Amino acid sequence: MDKVINLKKGLNLSLTGQASGFVRDKALSATFAIKPTDFTNLIPKLAVKAGDEVKAGDVLFFDKKNEEIKFTAPVSGEIVAINRGAKRVIQEIVILADKQIKFKQFDAKSSISKGVDSVKEQMLLSGAWTLLRQRPFNVVADPNAKPKGVFISGFNSKPLGADVNVMLGSENANFQAGIDALNTLTDGHVHLGLPTEGAINSALTNATNVKKHYFNGPHPAGNVGVQIHFIDAINKGDTVYTMSPQDVVIL
Repeated sequence: MDKVINLKKGLNLSLTGQASGFVRDKALSATFAIKPTDFTNLIPKLAVKAGDEVKAGDVLFFDKKNEEIKFTAPVSGEIVAINRGAKRVIQEIVILADKQIKFKQFDAKSSISKGVDSVKEQMLLSGAWTLLRQRPFNVVADPNAKPKGVFISGFNSKPLGADVNVMLGSENANFQAGIDALNTLTDGHVHLGLPTEGAINSALTNATNVKKHYFNGPHPAGNVGVQIHFIDAINKGDTVYTMSPQDVVIL
């Protein structure tokens, strides 16, 4: 094992019970709502209207301050409502989902071999770029930034937090492809934080093209911000990107 970073200060809550360790079979919801208010520092501009039909991956809205950053539909179906709040601020875009989801196609695999510009283009077109966060401030990443590294926390130390091992399942190949794509975005390294105790999904332990760091101690050992501090702290003028393990798989 590589060098272990020990955290002495933190918090564990003595709660009875534990998660079941498996994901239940679930029926597809009839409607899906995409909420621009979930994203910090965003001014949404609509690309659709009520009554439009969309495929999963079609653009719903984009950031008025940076039109490259597009937010796409998670499912196919009909736009049945665009709900607004005070001063006509867009609160949510509601999609009535199809029984069988239709997907827009993107050239994901070949873009990695073509380099950073191709990867950025496909991430921005597909909406996958919005899964990438930028520190400081934890906002949607600026495509024109020069990050000194990309950080992924491979475990969740929060009391009753979702188990990353369960979420990743057997997505080894997709996780590795996501790591390879992220490596094109930085001249530095992709960093992966791992726990010293408990089982670790093979997608994490077998990942290559990534620097692995091990953390021991109570919450917030699994917080990516804490890991950044100990691995390569952000100094004035620095920028780093972060992404969750499940979003790496989606990428």
